[in-house]
Parts: sequence; structure tokens; C-alpha cells
Amino acid sequence: METKLTLRLNDGVIERAKIYAKSQRISLSKMIESYLDSLTREKDSEKKIPITPLVESLSGVIDLPPDFNYKKEYAEYLTEKYK
Repeated sequence: METKLTLRLNDGVIERAKIYAKSQRISLSKMIESYLDSLTREKDSEKKIPITPLVESLSGVIDLPPDFNYKKEYAEYLTEKYK
């Protein structure tokens, strides 16, 4: 089902959006629909990812100093491993 929606936007924004939609060969309505769909789906998918009990139990196990450089530490680990 499609429903009509009225939006109030700045004239300049509308003109730029029309030009962009035309260059992408889609209608302005379809472009806005796709944007709103992707925006709302992102938030729904974030909520659906469950945290497993194992991950939850490991959360907060390690206390690292604020200046800890994990990339440097990992590089040193790999250097030592492949000597």
C-alpha cells in the first residue's frame, strides 16, 4: 500500500535532490523511500543481533590502560611469532 506524504523542504535542497535523482535514474519519491527504508532497517537489525551468554560473560574481563595501542602490541606479537 502506498500513502501520500507531504514534506516541507528548502527549495535548494529539493532542486539538488531532483538533479541527483535524475542522474541516478530514479524518482525523487523512490529515492526518499529508499533512504527512509535503509535508515529504519538499520536500527531494527541492530536490535535483532543477540549477545550470546559467552560474549556477555567475557565482557569487561580485561582492564587496559587508556593509552593501550593494540595495533602496536599485535604487530610485536606477530613479529615474535614469525621470527
